[in-house]
Amino acid sequence: MIDPSGPWALFAGSFLASTLLPGGSEAMLLYAVSQAPDNQAMYWLVATIGNSLGGMSSWLLGWWIARRFPDRILHKPEQRRALERIARRGSPVLLLSWLPVVGDPLCLAAGWSGVGVVSSALFITIGKALRYALLLGLFNGLV
Repeated sequence: MIDPSGPWALFAGSFLASTLLPGGSEAMLLYAVSQAPDNQAMYWLVATIGNSLGGMSSWLLGWWIARRFPDRILHKPEQRRALERIARRGSPVLLLSWLPVVGDPLCLAAGWSGVGVVSSALFITIGKALRYALLLGLFNGLV
């Protein structure tokens, strides 16, 4: 049985929350830290890695779709906007991959539009790590 406040549950929740599936990992991180405050740095790292890998799975899905169905037309306006943002600003826009609603399509669009895997991973990870660090900083200020 996996401990719901443990690192494996946090990793899985963080990964799934950063895919195209709905979910949030912030509450899981704060709960885990509240249960084991001495493990805060480890939980920050676990959530960052899980969430970043989830974002990269969306990138990989976009990359695969672009190669498998190169003539596919994007019908949804949010998909077209995500591709336009990536084309206009490049991989640094992936610093915003942590944002609800737009973050996952940005990762998908980056893979679709051919943004490099290394630069995508770097900017996705930095954005998600900063988000969790800010969240923990706010949490520690309130506790």
